[in-house]
Amino acid sequence: MGRAFEARRAGKEKRWGEMSRLYPKLGKIITMAAKAGGSDPNSNTALKTAVNNAKAQNMPKDNIEKAIKRATAADAANYDEVSYEGKGPHGSLLWVECATDNTTRTVANVKTAFNKGGGQVVNSGSLDFMFTRKAVIEFEKNDDLDLEELELNLIDYGLEEMDVQDDRIIVYGEFTSFGELTKACEDMGIKGFKANLQRIANSPAELTEAQMEEVEALVDKLEEDDDVQAVFTNLA
Repeated sequence: MGRAFEARRAGKEKRWGEMSRLYPKLGKIITMAAKAGGSDPNSNTALKTAVNNAKAQNMPKDNIEKAIKRATAADAANYDEVSYEGKGPHGSLLWVECATDNTTRTVANVKTAFNKGGGQVVNSGSLDFMFTRKAVIEFEKNDDLDLEELELNLIDYGLEEMDVQDDRIIVYGEFTSFGELTKACEDMGIKGFKANLQRIANSPAELTEAQMEEVEALVDKLEEDDDVQAVFTNLA
């Protein structure tokens, strides 16, 4: 996903947080992590990361605790993580990651969104060579950070690229380095960072503003679905 698209996405996530659209998705990830590895974040790395991400999006503490408790409820839903690949308008490519308790419902909704948005779902594996999975860590930039020292330290833990923007820093590394990079950020005292695995386009596509808006409309439609956790594109 291109840097410009990431900037737009960051703004949208902020609006989502204010409208509580993002919280159910974050809560589902927390519940899944707690159910898979236990309810103690100190011994469950996946849960700790999910909780940290939720806190970075200002998710209320009560919501986080309820999401953890849902994992041990007698009627707790069993979620499957599934992905769908598709082609959008103007040669765009989209990778849709979902967490669902009903794959029949989810695939129907995803296909409908693609069809109405001028695209189509393609066979699983069709876009494998178009995207590379990366560990991505994002946090606010501040004057206390020595950027050169930060970069040198994180290289030892798998950093491949560090994108320094006006108000934030984005760290990229191999997906296999995800755990080491997140722990290194914690050990360095970096607060409020978000960490996840993303699909990064190998050959980002350049589109006009009008064309990009069409693709973003499709992305927005997909992300409205509660089962959809993330949508990655090849937009530059």
